[in-house]
Amino acid sequence: MKKKRIIVSSAAVLLVVAAVFSFFLIIGSDDTVSVEDYGATNPYITYTGALVSAHRSGGGLFPENTFLAFKDCVTSETFETDIFEFDIHLTKDNVLILLHDDNFDRTSNSEEFFGEEGVEPSEKNFDELQGLNLGENFQAPDGTYPYRGLRGEDIPQDLKVVRLEDILDYILSQEKEYSFIIEIKDSGDIGRRAADELYRILKEHDILDRVIAGTFNGEITEYFDEKYDDMLRSASIAEVLKFYFSSVFGIELDAEDIKYDALQIPYKAFIFNLGTQDIINRAHSLNVAVQYWTINDEEDIKTLNNRGADAIITDNPEKAYDLINAEE
Repeated sequence: MKKKRIIVSSAAVLLVVAAVFSFFLIIGSDDTVSVEDYGATNPYITYTGALVSAHRSGGGLFPENTFLAFKDCVTSETFETDIFEFDIHLTKDNVLILLHDDNFDRTSNSEEFFGEEGVEPSEKNFDELQGLNLGENFQAPDGTYPYRGLRGEDIPQDLKVVRLEDILDYILSQEKEYSFIIEIKDSGDIGRRAADELYRILKEHDILDRVIAGTFNGEITEYFDEKYDDMLRSASIAEVLKFYFSSVFGIELDAEDIKYDALQIPYKAFIFNLGTQDIINRAHSLNVAVQYWTINDEEDIKTLNNRGADAIITDNPEKAYDLINAEE
């Protein structure tokens, strides 16, 4: 009898979990909801098709977060990029460089070059990082590793660790006006110093209005708000969750709750469907742009574009460009 009760109780728990899962996954069905135009003033909200954002500067097509990737996106004759998304770290000598991971192991010959695993940017000066080949482990779409084995003087400059200023100088010299999504990866004191340096550089280049800054570190988000309230930023994880549940349960958000300019979110994460028409419309009604990462699947790109997403952040900007423009 006791065993039977355990089985019945377990089944009941599973049914409840399944019901909750289904509720959150399908809530906000888009079948009967249309794209609404709220006359938003946020320049990152667009009703003419999603902007194409190259994730890690187009890391599915080119070595991620390298000068080469930016140049290939800019000069491409087959697709156009609207927004460059990339990640930054602070070096030991206070230089902001582009890098997604905490260290260089995955993307470069770092372990061989430094003789140890896990070397982080904050442990080295910028010049000390110039011996790394950031194309070492890049696998091209055709399955080859075109830059593997390059060492010393054979490493092209555009495959070496690059400074944020050098990328900005190059992109801002182009005729087209690009925008940027820049994520601070560092936390703690290093993260705060990275935020200071990022603000200084953006202010110096007069592009505060062309950059949405972000971070997964809540303390750095708070630091943005305390010191740089004129900087555009994305919502923190806590703010995304608050927005989501307020949308699901119809809870009004106060103006002080919306300190962010964009939701940079996945389509579906765990049991949450963040890509519904209801969520996009609600964000737009609050003058908040909705930018989805990392969207590489063809059907997901088309679905989110049709629902009014403002940007598709993707490893393959060529595919996204083709699909978004085919929908027009």
